[in-house]
Amino acid sequence: MPKPSDIRIRETQLHFIPTTLRMPLKFGAQVVERALCARVRVTVEDRAGRTATGWGETPLSVAWVWPSPLSWEEREARMVEFCKIIAAELPKFDLAGHPMELGDAFQRQRLDALLAAAEAGRTEPMPHLAALVCHSLFDLAVFDAFGNLFKRPVFETLGEEFLTADLAHFLDGDARFAGLRPPHFLRPKQTRIPVWHLIGGLDPLEASDLTGSEPKDGYPVLLREWIRTDGLKCLKIKLRGTDAAWDYDRIVRIGRIAIEEGSDWLTADFNCTVTDPVYVCEILDRLLATEPRIYGMLLYIEQPFPYDLEAHRIDVRSVSARKPLFLDESAHDWRFVRLGRELGWSGVALKTCKTLTGALLSQAWARANGMTLMVQDLSNPMLAQIPHVTLAAHAGTIMGVESNGMQFSPAASLPEEKIHPGLFRRRNGVLDLSTLGPTGFGYRVEEIARQLPRSPS
Repeated sequence: MPKPSDIRIRETQLHFIPTTLRMPLKFGAQVVERALCARVRVTVEDRAGRTATGWGETPLSVAWVWPSPLSWEEREARMVEFCKIIAAELPKFDLAGHPMELGDAFQRQRLDALLAAAEAGRTEPMPHLAALVCHSLFDLAVFDAFGNLFKRPVFETLGEEFLTADLAHFLDGDARFAGLRPPHFLRPKQTRIPVWHLIGGLDPLEASDLTGSEPKDGYPVLLREWIRTDGLKCLKIKLRGTDAAWDYDRIVRIGRIAIEEGSDWLTADFNCTVTDPVYVCEILDRLLATEPRIYGMLLYIEQPFPYDLEAHRIDVRSVSARKPLFLDESAHDWRFVRLGRELGWSGVALKTCKTLTGALLSQAWARANGMTLMVQDLSNPMLAQIPHVTLAAHAGTIMGVESNGMQFSPAASLPEEKIHPGLFRRRNGVLDLSTLGPTGFGYRVEEIARQLPRSPS
């Protein structure tokens, strides 16, 4: 049954904000020194003709969504162009409904067709994951606008009052989800949430690692400085996945610093660079034998294997028998989470940059099927940080949220930090959501003194 609260998308206004990383971020085979953030303002209208606006933003993380020998400039330009295509297409998508219904329908009915048309004739088409990232800012903005229109926080608009379709509708008719909405699987909001610090492959750990090229901008550089300044208890380690000796040594070095400085938890992220589970198992078994305390501090392992699960159907049970094993890049949507579980993955890393609609569906399917959850970062600065942390505050994760925008591009978020200091500075190992406003994602955009670049034609 249609609801009076159903909305249509009437207008989009797109902006691109360049950011520079204060230090290079290395993960897997990729090194990142800058990021272009796409931000959109969306206007929606309900059945009574009332309108409201909302905002969404995400970094166009070229290295993460599209590892390729193609130049950074070409990949980024094609993602920018696809954002413009979506911006023009959404007001023509004449469907009324809840933001989840609109987001899911657009992904099913239009996104891949738009991608195929935009990339026709290319020798290396843009991946579906990149297309999802391009769509995610619009998806977030529609949720924000809906919450603003009905004067509710986004996560209070997901129940039957506003959402006609149940989860079975979205999850291919799975009868287990009949009559259920996302709040059935979510948790009460946390106002303070533990935060993970990212250690890139080039990050200096101790003074002997310094090269002299590090910034002198008042922010920490060495790992111990970060732990002491931010009170960090959770450390995420980026590994190579192609050099077991280096990976083992990196875990041990960081683990020893963590023990000395009072940090409790570690995780290891291989970013899709491993092709054989034996590689990961041998590192874990060696840690268990020689560094049992550090082994015990490893809370989970993240995405060692190629992200295309359909092309690389690797049985990973030998790894997940040792430590919880989390899908990240592979978790495009709940169907890939389902395939991952069949292959032996035990957890899923949610990301708002793969759309909030998709994250909510993956969260529900994963929890219903006994999988553990995490919310991972995309070095989110500025507005992108807020939905990201808000999702984690409701999702019921294994341990808090990863958030590293303040490590790599803190200056980019200074206007937002003035309004939400607890979300853009990590204090005593946590992020604080108490400054969020009462509607939508609570950005309080009107209070943030940011001059946006002119909207592209």
